[in-house]
Amino acid sequence: MSVVTVQLGQCGNQVGHELFDVVCADAQDGQRKAYSTASCERFFHQTTHGADLVARAVLVDMEPKVINQSISRAAKSGRWRYGETSHFSQKQGSGNNWANGYCVHGPRHRDMVEELVRREVERCDRLAGLMAMMSVAGGTGSGVGTYVTQCLRDIYPSTFILNHLTWPYGTGEVIVQNYNSVLTLAHLYKLSDAIMVHENDTVHRICSQLLNIKHISFGDVNRVIAHQLGSVLQPALTADSHGVYSRNPLGELVSSLACHPEYKLLSVSTIPQMPSASIAYSTFSWPGLLKHLRQMLISNTKMEEGIDWQVRPTAGSERTSSLTAPSFNTSLANLLILRGKDVYSAETGAFEDPALYTSWLSSQEAFNLWKSPVPFNKYEKSATVVSNSQALLRPLDNIVGKAWNMFASRAYIHQYVKFGISEEDFLDSFTSLEQVISSYSQLC
Repeated sequence: MSVVTVQLGQCGNQVGHELFDVVCADAQDGQRKAYSTASCERFFHQTTHGADLVARAVLVDMEPKVINQSISRAAKSGRWRYGETSHFSQKQGSGNNWANGYCVHGPRHRDMVEELVRREVERCDRLAGLMAMMSVAGGTGSGVGTYVTQCLRDIYPSTFILNHLTWPYGTGEVIVQNYNSVLTLAHLYKLSDAIMVHENDTVHRICSQLLNIKHISFGDVNRVIAHQLGSVLQPALTADSHGVYSRNPLGELVSSLACHPEYKLLSVSTIPQMPSASIAYSTFSWPGLLKHLRQMLISNTKMEEGIDWQVRPTAGSERTSSLTAPSFNTSLANLLILRGKDVYSAETGAFEDPALYTSWLSSQEAFNLWKSPVPFNKYEKSATVVSNSQALLRPLDNIVGKAWNMFASRAYIHQYVKFGISEEDFLDSFTSLEQVISSYSQLC
């Protein structure tokens, strides 16, 4: 089954390009045929000559520069390319204004974008779902992205839709990024089946502390995000797949993790992550990797450096859900994905400990395990956990708090009102996200 990716705005297009690069390199890495075939069918279609791999993707931006760069870089790779008519761009951007993207550009170009997505969907023998990739800080990714997601939900009401969001640096890239983030998240919560989040601050730390990159570019950040996404979306064997690579990655992901409409936020942690030059000199054992990954999960640390080993599971009644004190990260559901050598010998019982999960869901239902004996992206052994937990509670609360402070002083509101977003729309969005914050705070 195939996934159609919709890349929106500068960030969505750049991360999307890196994802296809990672997936293609992994599928063609001299691996076994069943894995390679499943991966290619999932993310690419072949031209009539059978030589070219063409990404199952639609590229949308209100400025042509980034799309042109992505198309050109993909073609130069010689391994895969984007479809010649699967992109749409305009000459002027959305000015980092969510309202401009959502109320003006989105409706104006709706028919064209829908037609591009329809063409890609019809190329699939069977559609697994749609993945929209975007940032929440700017205008096109967030505003047009939200509008396009709304249109896709209308046209494909029973199809799985996963939104992949890149959250901005806390120190800020755009003065109104918190407004844009609040409006995006509040709307997507009603539309999307699950929302997978990467935070720029966290990924930046991984680049700096684990990968030892001195001058970190957005390209470096995007490659880390693409590596983590690829480790989730590449073929794996599920508990009930009977030795055949799982057919529906988005369906399996959503049904494993998003079991309640109030809880849709997914975070990703991967281990190991290191400079490629160091991989040859490193050895990994499953017990060591899984011990570190479990502690990363419960202490809400996104990388293996700086793990707080003092955090321990406690009984549900003793748990705190403070937004300020470092505390135990309670999970609603976790998906553990293991890839590489001796994967069937890995002991994962520690992730099934009921103390990790909320009391109203048994750990057998809350925990899922996928495995693949094929190593991923040059790592002999690697493990990824996708978690629906309190991990994003604090960053979400920060974004909402900063946006509310600006809103209370009416800063920049007129920029949104002039495009058709009223103060009531802001208030509805704040109310909606306060409810999400409240629900995650009370997980215990």
